[in-house]
Amino acid sequence: MFRHKGKNRTFRHNLLLAALLSSNAGLVNITGVLSIGVLTTNVTGHFAFFAEELTKNDYRQAFVFLIYILSFLFGSFFSSILTEYFEFKEKKTSHGLSMSIEIIILFSVGYYLTYLDPYLSKSIVASIILFSMGMQNSLVTQISASTVRTTHLTGLFTDLGIELSQLFFHNKEEHRKLLWNSIKLRLTIILFFFAGGVFGGYLFQSIQAKTLMLASGILTFALMFDIFRKQYYRIKRKI
Repeated sequence: MFRHKGKNRTFRHNLLLAALLSSNAGLVNITGVLSIGVLTTNVTGHFAFFAEELTKNDYRQAFVFLIYILSFLFGSFFSSILTEYFEFKEKKTSHGLSMSIEIIILFSVGYYLTYLDPYLSKSIVASIILFSMGMQNSLVTQISASTVRTTHLTGLFTDLGIELSQLFFHNKEEHRKLLWNSIKLRLTIILFFFAGGVFGGYLFQSIQAKTLMLASGILTFALMFDIFRKQYYRIKRKI
């Protein structure tokens, strides 16, 4: 799911990646909204708020929204640097460190919001979560060669609308198959993001910010599953 790239990567790999990490993003996003009142998986809305605060001459609050935007950007940059470095060193597990850092961040923030006094402002906590989601989106984008994006839906709905319209004009079986695969992938991301948000919303009513710790658990399971699967096939080849 994570380690396959290029010609070795199949539609099934992308579908599993999309389902798992988009649901995780939906879970994180609703937890951010309910616990600290901030969208934590994308920056589109923050740009609008940034512009609004500038027009009201509230530069302090505008700076907060700018930090949100830059946090997501830096998370993406940092994850990409790690991936490129490990690939340059010809390490096949280039995704492992990025995922591990994201897992630690989500677990730590969930633990902090649940058990520790809120010494940090909500803005700092939101920036940390946005950083982790920037990491996730960058990692998924690189692994899937820009086929899968899991933390925001605006571009997905645009692409979905385009591809649905193309079904009326492309009759070649091969092209229609590619279109349907792409549509299935985008619908998977949308539906699982929504499902993660709904599930996270209900879960938050019971366990509050511990929901972020569950999100880190989902990523841990995905990472360990990928590692054990790799070891299984390595042993199988030897046998």
